[in-house]
Amino acid sequence: APHSSDRHIIMIDAQNRRLYELFNAIPDPVHGWRAGSGAIFDLSSNALRPDGWTSADAAGLPVFPGLVRYEEVAAGEIRHALRFTVQRTQRAYIHPARHFASRSDDSKLPPLGLRVRLRADYDISRFPKTAQVILTALKKYGMLLADNGSDWFISGAPNPKWQDGALATIKRIKGRNLECVVTGPLIRR
Repeated sequence: APHSSDRHIIMIDAQNRRLYELFNAIPDPVHGWRAGSGAIFDLSSNALRPDGWTSADAAGLPVFPGLVRYEEVAAGEIRHALRFTVQRTQRAYIHPARHFASRSDDSKLPPLGLRVRLRADYDISRFPKTAQVILTALKKYGMLLADNGSDWFISGAPNPKWQDGALATIKRIKGRNLECVVTGPLIRR
């Protein structure tokens, strides 16, 4: 990956039910790898990281559970909330997020952990089937603001079977087509 990217590495130890995630992972000829941050999640627990802790994601959430995965789309259903990014956020977060990634106190900017969902009345029938599976999940489960990045960018796991043209149609969704879900108070630190 280019050095300018987030360079995430996600590893799952299925036998021990552990999820390992690294951010800014760079190969090191002496030590193997170096990373800017990382986190270990116990997959047999719903426990969250302590308030104020980041992870490989700025919000302190695990990355992997929020990814769009090809296998789910191919099966015709995604059964979880997705993760997304925006360029600028405020210095606050909403649970389940545990951390913020901004110096700005501008209340017009969204906080990390903000949950939005696609409006129920938004017609998805003209989208390709692949996109319809994702958009249906956005109507049912929504998506959580997990990190700073490109505006309204929904993250997915790499897979050579993705059809980029079908996925690109999701860009037709605008902010006005989404609604915020109240999930709790803003936390400022």
